[in-house]
Amino acid sequence: MLIEMYGVTKVYPGGQIALKDINLKICKGEFVFIVGPSGAGKSTLIKLIFREEVPTKGQIFFAGKNITRLRHREVPHLRRRIGIVFQDFRLLPEKTVYENVAFAMEVVEAHTREIRKRVPLVLERVGLLHKAKAKPSELSGGEQQRVALARALVNNPDILVADEPTGNLDPETAWDIMGLLDDINKRGTTIIVASHAKELVDSMKKRVIQLENGSLVRDEERGVYNCESKDF
Repeated sequence: MLIEMYGVTKVYPGGQIALKDINLKICKGEFVFIVGPSGAGKSTLIKLIFREEVPTKGQIFFAGKNITRLRHREVPHLRRRIGIVFQDFRLLPEKTVYENVAFAMEVVEAHTREIRKRVPLVLERVGLLHKAKAKPSELSGGEQQRVALARALVNNPDILVADEPTGNLDPETAWDIMGLLDDINKRGTTIIVASHAKELVDSMKKRVIQLENGSLVRDEERGVYNCESKDF
């Protein structure tokens, strides 16, 4: 089991309850969508996985290790095993495509020889090797998200977590990005995607976890975005 959550509750200062008593297991190699309306707790759930947040109550295990008990100095080691993709790309504007991806390896102190070998391979995988010398400002939104995916993949993570990765993209480009995520999953990487993209979720028929007001209300294999009784 890659991720296990037991009785996880998250309460923010001021009393805002983001998640309530979440029990969840995600196996290695799964592709999981997290759906629900704004404010349902999707982003908080994702932040708990890569330890940007810690639960108010409950336990979270990553590959058998209780990450709620990690010392501060142990968190970077956890994050080396997790690739993260955001809606707003978060590329470094002054760096080239190659340098943006290489930076993720430099942060974990990878050897220069390994960086030179690995970065072109990952850029080729996302179809952007020919744009290696371009700056983010010279790329389309879809290309920028592909760079973000390459950066998330370059350290060969166990899991890739994406928070609304198609939210700023046109429909055709969104399909391209989701197809790329599906391909990455088929190569063995576990994928967790928080998404409002109903058509994408419905078409891909992956596992769907639905949150509502901080509670887990549905967990279906080969699910769709909406329960028939819901209208988000």
